[in-house]
Amino acid sequence: VWVHDPDKEGRDAGEICGTSPVGVTTTRDADALIALAPDCVCYTPTGESRPDGCIDDLCLMLSRGIDVVTTSVPGLVHPPAYGEAQVQRLETACQEGGASLYASGVEPGFAGDQLVLTLATLCHRIDTVRTQEIFSYADYPVPFTIFDVFGFGKAPEHRCIMELPGVQASSWAPPVRMVADHLGAEIQIRETYEKRVTERRLEVAAGVIEPGTVGAVRFETIGVVDGRDAIVIEHVNRMADDLAPDWPAADRDGTYRILVEGEPSLRCDLSFGREGDVSSQGMIATTMRVVNAIPFVCDAPPGLVSSMELPPLLPPAPFARA
Repeated sequence: VWVHDPDKEGRDAGEICGTSPVGVTTTRDADALIALAPDCVCYTPTGESRPDGCIDDLCLMLSRGIDVVTTSVPGLVHPPAYGEAQVQRLETACQEGGASLYASGVEPGFAGDQLVLTLATLCHRIDTVRTQEIFSYADYPVPFTIFDVFGFGKAPEHRCIMELPGVQASSWAPPVRMVADHLGAEIQIRETYEKRVTERRLEVAAGVIEPGTVGAVRFETIGVVDGRDAIVIEHVNRMADDLAPDWPAADRDGTYRILVEGEPSLRCDLSFGREGDVSSQGMIATTMRVVNAIPFVCDAPPGLVSSMELPPLLPPAPFARA
């Protein structure tokens, strides 16, 4: 296990995860890990703060013949829609090492792309399809993502990372384009980003959100087809349930909703966990999208692969009891 925090180095991986020891010791020495020549690396550091560094890491591992599954670069769920220069670097590394790369997660990686395409098998005509993430981020414990990337806890006039040109599109335009490409639609991408402030102090897993700062965000990545908003991924993320009551809501937190207008029209709600553990259950689902893929990625030919090119990523023994 490769770690970055000095306090985690040299410890048992199970201990760091809060379970019993598993006999795997952590290291901050990436070269030592690569020297072990693993079949596959599950690469999951936070990617928003160092996207170029993630590409460098991935290229190094791939060029050494190590397959990689990752959640760190979500735009790679559909490589043809990601940055051409980065994809070419990765493809070159794959061919050099004879390795494969697979990126996924829950969204991007499933709800707004593969699940949408699965539902499309029921349709004769699609006028519009909208995927909504309706999640509280109050239990999400990563301060950089919450405050710097999404802008929670900042003054409403502050421009967060998600509002910088190209940032939102780098993650969510690829799944929108994945749907468009597989359904034969030509699209243009546009984006929206809205904020609402909280009038009271909120103590959340990532820290404190003061009154008068951003407590809810709503954004859309939109694929425009023939002048209409045809393929939309929309996030509605709050730090308290009563914020922005006029925005879309669900009967329960932790819901992905797919709305298809067409022939037939469809609605599909996918919810995670139970009350009190939605965030942790969602993170498990995100993890399993790549962990379950490992044997299939190891069997894949060298190159960048997506979920549409792999067989169903079924878990190996889901009903087995420890």
